[in-house]
Amino acid sequence: MKIKLLATGKTDDKHLAALIDDYQKRLQHYVSFEILTVPAVKNAGNLSHEQLKEREGDLILKAIAPSDEVVLLDEGGTHCKSTEFADFLQHKSLASVKTLAFVAGGAYGFSQQVYARAKSRLALSKMTFSHQMVRLIFVEQLYRAFTIVKGEKYHHE
Repeated sequence: MKIKLLATGKTDDKHLAALIDDYQKRLQHYVSFEILTVPAVKNAGNLSHEQLKEREGDLILKAIAPSDEVVLLDEGGTHCKSTEFADFLQHKSLASVKTLAFVAGGAYGFSQQVYARAKSRLALSKMTFSHQMVRLIFVEQLYRAFTIVKGEKYHHE
């Protein structure tokens, strides 16, 4: 199974970028993983929130392959513990999902077309995080999940 994270905008904080890179390197031991950056919409300040979601949605949908199983990282999604996330990933792997594409949207959420394309939604927290922090939190949880699946000592419960 391959996993990718599609996220809008760049990570310009060098400290966060270094931490994200560290977890990406750790993940190489477990899974094929990549982060794809969906470019920020130009002239976003001149658009309504709905127009911005539509434009971002178009860019997101172009970056998703037809065969990808899409999971939205969405505040309205399912809340789960790290062990439950590990079970979710293991189930997808056993179900022979070829590519699992997690998508982190922009500040105003997703367009209806992106919601329609998704198979499921997952909440990282009830709190709101910047798009840069979402990348770090997600890659750490992804790494944690694989260590749980493998029975390694990273996660304590």
